[in-house]
Amino acid sequence: MSNDTFNMSMRKFLKQVGVTSQEALEEHVRASGGTTGSLNVKATITIDGTDFTHVVDGKIDLD
Repeated sequence: MSNDTFNMSMRKFLKQVGVTSQEALEEHVRASGGTTGSLNVKATITIDGTDFTHVVDGKIDLD
């Protein structure tokens, strides 16, 4: 495994996760008409064929 290949591939994946997740969250907020309050969110990353799970919990303020 090349460190450069691994790092570039991981960065590409994480960028895709960030961009597509932001788009999906924005679409949901627009469709639901949400303008105030906050959203409790959770992102889960798993690796197929392993028991690896990484969970990030957070809060997104709407106003």
